[in-house]
Order: sequence, then C-alpha cells, then structure tokens
Amino acid sequence: MIKVHHLNESRSQRILWMLEELGEPYDLVHYTRNAETRLAPPELKNAHPLGKSPVLEDETTKIAESGAIIEYLCSMYGGGRFGRAPGDVDWPAYIEWLHYAEGSAMLPLMLHLYVSRLGEAGAPLHPRIESEIKNQFEYISGALGERSFLVGDSLTGADVQISIQLEMARAFGKLAAYPNLVAYLERLHARPAWKAAMGKGGPHPMGQ
Repeated sequence: MIKVHHLNESRSQRILWMLEELGEPYDLVHYTRNAETRLAPPELKNAHPLGKSPVLEDETTKIAESGAIIEYLCSMYGGGRFGRAPGDVDWPAYIEWLHYAEGSAMLPLMLHLYVSRLGEAGAPLHPRIESEIKNQFEYISGALGERSFLVGDSLTGADVQISIQLEMARAFGKLAAYPNLVAYLERLHARPAWKAAMGKGGPHPMGQ
C-alpha cells in the first residue's frame, strides 16, 4: 500500500490529487503545522531527514520532492496515462514543465511570501520580485494559450505539478492578469479527483 506523509496546507496536496487521478489506494499520515511558526512538526524528520512534505513510501521505496514523486507515480501506475515516455513527441515538454514548476516558477512566489513578512524592511526587494513573478506567469500564460492542458490534449503530471504555483499566485492577487490561467485553474479544480483529494487532505486555503 502506498503511504503519503502529508503536511496540512502544503504542496503535498497535489500528490493526493495525482493518486486520486490514478485511482490508486493510499494511506495518509497527517502532520499539522505549528500554528505560530507555520513550520512542519519535528516528527516529519522521522519520515525524511529534511523534515519536509510530501514524502511517499511504496513498499521498500521512499521518495521525496513533488516532481520526482509525480514522475514516479505516473511511470509506475499510469499505464501510459498522465505521463510521457522517452521517445514520445511530447516527452521533452512534459519533463521541462514537470521540473519548471519548482525550479523556476516557485522561487519568486516564495520570495514574495517571505519578504512580505519583513514589512518596510523588505520594500526595496519588491520591484525585483514582482518583475520576476510577471516574467514567469507571462511565460506560462503564453505557453498555455487557449489550450486546455500544458502538454497534449489531456491532463498530465505537469498540470498537477504546476497547480500549486497557480494557487499561490491567485492567493497573492497575481493571477487575475492572466484570464487563460484563471480559467485553466478553474478547470483543474473542477475535476472530481481534485475534489476528492481536497476532502482527504484537509483544509487547503490556497485551493479554496
């Protein structure tokens, strides 16, 4: 049985969504953030030395990092769905989007989150952060265009992976400038598997 070490209000929510899309049964180990610090509890270090979530266990396999987990799940359980294999025409784009989400798109959003907590002390950094958020989301918007999904004509792990970045951008008031991304996120959130994952993962304010 697959086991997911799941932290509330975190990026591990998309792993639950991926599993729901795959139709694979899984057990959840819930962890709750410290209400004051917003940090993960120390018990998560028992699952992985970094004390971060998500962490997935599958028999003797233990794997962290969202992109790696999604790639693993699609490869092992997708049966040709939700992923792309080497040699497929869409494989390079799939791999790029799968890793772009955390590799490039997430950094300015995290900087915005943390620097905003500095108040006036962080003011000099905001123009550069805002510029980079604009750069990233113009890129995503232009690449998606009027298509329904990032890669091909059906949902892939790349769409699941980038959902958190879209949710964060919306929470920060940065998504409204890109109507196609707003519609894209609404389509993703309308999927039954996404709703099922929300029901199991607990409150996820960014997902509303």
